[in-house]
Amino acid sequence: MQIEIIIKLIEVVFPVFFIIGLGYFFGKKNPNFDSSTITGFAGTIGVPCLLFYSLTLNHLDFDIFIKFSGITLICIGLFAIMGIFVLRLLNRNIFKELPPIILPNTGNMGFAFCLFAYGSKGFSIASIMVAVNCILHFTVNIFLAKGKFTFEPLLKSIPLYAIFIAAVFLYFNIPVPKFVSNTTMLISYTAIVLILSSLGIALSTLKTVSISKTLIISFARLLGGPAIGFAVIKFFGLTGYQAGALFIQCSMPAAVLTYLLAKMYSSKEHADNIASVIAMSTVISIVTVPIIILIALTYFE
Repeated sequence: MQIEIIIKLIEVVFPVFFIIGLGYFFGKKNPNFDSSTITGFAGTIGVPCLLFYSLTLNHLDFDIFIKFSGITLICIGLFAIMGIFVLRLLNRNIFKELPPIILPNTGNMGFAFCLFAYGSKGFSIASIMVAVNCILHFTVNIFLAKGKFTFEPLLKSIPLYAIFIAAVFLYFNIPVPKFVSNTTMLISYTAIVLILSSLGIALSTLKTVSISKTLIISFARLLGGPAIGFAVIKFFGLTGYQAGALFIQCSMPAAVLTYLLAKMYSSKEHADNIASVIAMSTVISIVTVPIIILIALTYFE
């Protein structure tokens, strides 16, 4: 039984880190490579198709969609409390540098881990968390980075409309035409590869500053995240793939998008601090994520 778990762990972890590694080495070998085309395709076509396909894949009950959207918001609220405490302790800017603590990398990494660990059902649960995080990136994240709230970036976000359309299908229990599901499936799996490789490329350019403080924040994300996730799982009595997907998503390192938005709306100092947390937490996750997935596969079968 132990051997089976180890084999399953390798099956889940290896493909994700391998593709990220390919992107990283490609970025190091081609430092002037412009990845905007990849990220542009992923953001405007790949991610919307991925969200629509994963949310409608298993005829997900609308009540489950609402339930896990609420649970995700609760987790993020608890992440925020933890983040405020840590940043105040380190004398860091609470508003500007909170996003990488409260918004884990559910899209780039968590999506794929949940898919390999729990199949299409875990994939659907993970997609709900990605959908909520996506909305928060273009509202709360920008508000914290910019210091000004606006709905404009959200209204321009194509993934938002994919989420809305998927929610309509779920609410009215409308079957997705086969040609639509087949098309979005092909684009979705292409998007996963592009997203993971683009994460590796992005990591190849990020630098680390203030190592000691960055290390503390990174461990807060990687250790505090799963602790909070586990507490929420117990509180709501979640089991099986639902608990496992939530646990994995809560345990992911900081999201790269928090740096991209900080680079657009915050000072260079804060953007560099966020970049450091993303780089370090992702590197450390090479050790922590296999442990997290081993726990998930063992206790949330």
